[in-house]
Amino acid sequence: MKFAAVLTEASRRFAEAGIESHQADAELLLAFFLGINRGEVLAKAIAGEQLSEDQVNDFDLLVTKREERFPLQHLTGTAAFRKLELEVGPGVFVPRFETEVVTGIAIDLIRDMQVERPIVVDLATGSGAIALSIAVELPSSRVFACELSIDAMKYTERNFAKYGPKAELRQGDLADAFPDLDGQVDLVISNPPYIPDDMVPIYPEVQLHDPKLALYGGNDGLDIVRKVEVTAKRLLKPGGRLVIEHADMQGESVRAILLATGWQEVITHQDLAGRDRAVSARR
Repeated sequence: MKFAAVLTEASRRFAEAGIESHQADAELLLAFFLGINRGEVLAKAIAGEQLSEDQVNDFDLLVTKREERFPLQHLTGTAAFRKLELEVGPGVFVPRFETEVVTGIAIDLIRDMQVERPIVVDLATGSGAIALSIAVELPSSRVFACELSIDAMKYTERNFAKYGPKAELRQGDLADAFPDLDGQVDLVISNPPYIPDDMVPIYPEVQLHDPKLALYGGNDGLDIVRKVEVTAKRLLKPGGRLVIEHADMQGESVRAILLATGWQEVITHQDLAGRDRAVSARR
């Protein structure tokens, strides 16, 4: 069966299953299955190359899994994030593109500080996406990160070993994280759980496969945001910066929390779709 036909069929099935990125997922999944990159898959499709019957049958098993809304990243075991290729799987939150934008906001703020060796803390790091992006893109920084979930930590540890051997990872609750860094940190960043407890995510990949610990943030979704604010105030030096990711309808609420507790320069930032996505503030 020709590559092009295999891709067309997989894309059709994904589209019928309600997967918005159906064509890209078909190409990425086939690339993973064959151990090649996406560009090579497209080149083989254009060249009219064929897959064997056994290959088609084996690939169909993966297509069925994705059709059933298993996350693509759980099937491939990896997630791309900025300059990184992170290990992910059941038990760890799969990083989203929106968080790449939030990470960029933090990196810009750190650069603007012009500190020789900035100290950065990532609270609730998950796969390590934010912390490790900062460590890689700002190699002069000293990066610290914490994660509560033991299930997530098995992926986080491997990602830190790969990308952040000089960064420090600790297991534990963000509420009492890094007491040894009190008053010394230049920037605190967090993508905390922020979905209200009674709100069901619309995507099955999120609802069924992302860990609940990484999703839900209390009745209004902001319980962990409040904890991040308290911890950040303890960790940051005067003039230090805080960046918190939030849901697109929570910008006003997060600003109100920070303004009520004495933060300065409280600013909402939009993602590439123009939706409120993060708030930054100065200690």
